[in-house]
Amino acid sequence: MNAGDLLAHYARIVDAPDAIARLRRFVLDLAVRGKLVAQHSGDEPATQLVEKLRSEKSRLAKLGEGKIERSSGLDCEPAFDIPKSWEWVPATFPAIVSSDMGKKVQTKSVLEDGKFPVVDQGKVFIRGYCNDESKVTRVERPLILFGDHTRETKLIDFDFVVGADGVKLLKPVCILTRYYFMALQWLPLDSRGYGRHFKLLRASAIPLPPLGEQHRIVAKVDELMALCDQLEAARAQREATRDRLAAASLARLNAPDPDSFPADARFALDALPALTTRPDQIRQLRQTILNLAVRGKLVPQDEHEPKASEICLQDVAGRLDISIPQCWRWARVAEVAQARLGKMLDKAKNKGLLYRYLRNTNVHWFEIRTDDLKSIPLSSDELEEYRLQPGDVLICEGGHGIGRTAVWREKLSNIVFQKALHRVRPGSSLDPDFFSYCCFVYFDAGVMQSYFTGVGIPHFTGKGLSRLVIPIPPLPEQHRIVAKVDELMALCDQLEASLTAGESARRRLLDAMLHEALAPVATGAANIRALP
Repeated sequence: MNAGDLLAHYARIVDAPDAIARLRRFVLDLAVRGKLVAQHSGDEPATQLVEKLRSEKSRLAKLGEGKIERSSGLDCEPAFDIPKSWEWVPATFPAIVSSDMGKKVQTKSVLEDGKFPVVDQGKVFIRGYCNDESKVTRVERPLILFGDHTRETKLIDFDFVVGADGVKLLKPVCILTRYYFMALQWLPLDSRGYGRHFKLLRASAIPLPPLGEQHRIVAKVDELMALCDQLEAARAQREATRDRLAAASLARLNAPDPDSFPADARFALDALPALTTRPDQIRQLRQTILNLAVRGKLVPQDEHEPKASEICLQDVAGRLDISIPQCWRWARVAEVAQARLGKMLDKAKNKGLLYRYLRNTNVHWFEIRTDDLKSIPLSSDELEEYRLQPGDVLICEGGHGIGRTAVWREKLSNIVFQKALHRVRPGSSLDPDFFSYCCFVYFDAGVMQSYFTGVGIPHFTGKGLSRLVIPIPPLPEQHRIVAKVDELMALCDQLEASLTAGESARRRLLDAMLHEALAPVATGAANIRALP
């Protein structure tokens, strides 16, 4: 496969992660390798261009327009084969370095609006504006700004003000500025963080084509980058359309019409797999499933099941803007479960045998990770008090993961929990999984946070947890809800696995196609096929 074949089939892999960014990089790779356009025998070879460069740079330096870099020799180590009419040259050789003449403006002095644009080494092309005409760098011929700290490269063809420090100005000599800019963009410089990079630039080399070929390369790069823009716009439009359709489907489920809900649910669950292309969309689907679960919209109610108590606490209902089925009730956690904080860790006071314990770092949403457990000495009485049982619900009391909730199911014996965790042991009227769904929906909606206390570092105290109001369906319905959630979450897992497998396959295909397209042709440079 050659480069033209790759571009012709690129639609097959355009949805691979970073595919379009990698295509842009690929175009630059082709350009600097002499594989983007055909070589013409009538072009003046780059060896003659080098001599003109030397002569013109010396002349300009004598006129005081800049300085010649020390790395102006041509003893470059070739990184790959290039056409015979090309030359490897030091990256700074085709330019002279121009001073900012002390005209730079500090960041604190940059205005949001003004007469003259300020350009610095940051990722944003124009940092701001300046009205001081004495600070202006006049640009008669386009030049290139190189960020010494950031490696950012910017082509500037207008009068501007240099922003802050770390800026190097390169004035191209006897080389097409657009080609030089493109070659510097391609140049793979190692990162030194916020250290200096201009020394790396001077020690690097770029391929130099004949001047006539530079013009053809730039024209072809412009054409292909325009194609990349079209691909990017088309991809963004596809994603936006999918987002709108997915959001509309989820919205109909989250605020359903009781009469149309069964049909809405069937449509959404049938359509969402085709509309789901990103992990964040699957997360939204999971959120919707749990939201429906705690609203009584996921499974039908059974009129033959005993109704829950008629106690009604509407403070949560108002904040969630929901109503619950008539056979459900509202209850505080203290009414339907026993909750307590874990064991205080005190090496000086704790005595007895060592037992492994859970910390808040072990508890994640719907998952308890036991690969990093620590131990604490406890007496036999303390072990009985803090030992976990299957079906216990653990909630993070504070810290970065405050509110995270998971059900303990492990077969590990004699596991206890420390004070940064609440243990909620549901009573006979509450399914632990259903309770964990309520916690997630409440946290996601910002309701649980209203029960936190503390300034700066919030805590979910035992008092706050006991006051938390949750909906209570009849227990048989809770079990049906949990079973349905398990079924739908398995579907989400399948979607996620399919997405991961698809991304992996597209990434491998993209890697293979790029490798093959850039691989050297066995019969030599003369047989390299250029793009049409």
